[in-house]
Amino acid sequence: MTEFAGKNAAAMLIFDGDCGFCTASATWVKRRAQPATAVVPFQNLDDATLAGFGVTRDDVQSAAYWIGAGPPRRGHRAIAAALRDIGGAWGMVGRVVDAPVLRPVASVSYALVARFRHRLPGGTPACRPALGGGPDPEPNPNPNAEPN
Repeated sequence: MTEFAGKNAAAMLIFDGDCGFCTASATWVKRRAQPATAVVPFQNLDDATLAGFGVTRDDVQSAAYWIGAGPPRRGHRAIAAALRDIGGAWGMVGRVVDAPVLRPVASVSYALVARFRHRLPGGTPACRPALGGGPDPEPNPNPNAEPN
């Protein structure tokens, strides 16, 4: 269980609360997710809380993250985990998106959506990414380790 804002959360979707498209997407997830799932803008989390989840502010500024059982999931894998959490037909979509054979396609798709989110419904100038998108890298399992 993850302790957040006085309630126990079995899992958490972290998203960019300054982006209208991201907020609309997160609201859609929250309406359908399990009751014990928190959907939280990264702007509401301090660095110590993020570190406790195994991610940094730079991580959550670059992509959505799913915090739950196992290591943090980034980008398309975070969205797949959120869909699995919803269950039913959406859960099946989440399993397909996260299937190893489809991960490269899902990664590129997520990167394209992230790069052009300011042009999507609900998008605003705040949604414009600072950096160009690329396929989602896996999160660093030890973000505090010295680089090789």
